[in-house]
Amino acid sequence: MLWWELVIYIFVAIGLTFNGLGVIGLLRFPDVYTRLHAATKATTFGSIFTSLAVIGWAFAQLISTGNSWNLTLALHTFFAIICLLLTNPVGAHAIARAAHRSGVKPKQAVVDRLEEVKE
Repeated sequence: MLWWELVIYIFVAIGLTFNGLGVIGLLRFPDVYTRLHAATKATTFGSIFTSLAVIGWAFAQLISTGNSWNLTLALHTFFAIICLLLTNPVGAHAIARAAHRSGVKPKQAVVDRLEEVKE
């Protein structure tokens, strides 16, 4: 086994582990805020590592075969990572704000510093 194959397997293992933890968090956490935390943090981290594995595989194939399709795959995956890093926090913030504005309270006792004055 070559060193880059080991790196790809490690990236896939890390990605699958964090995506699995995100799924467990979605199933186990009690309210929308903690579920949102599990969905965005764990699955973003897991998706980045699985995407890095795809990029590593594409570069390894590019070196071994010389097929330019692999470079295209690596670039598309890189841009998908950039889009993931930009859209996941924005979407999570929008969902959390909508839940807060609609009156959804956390299950555990917390200090709500975002309480808006209702007129």
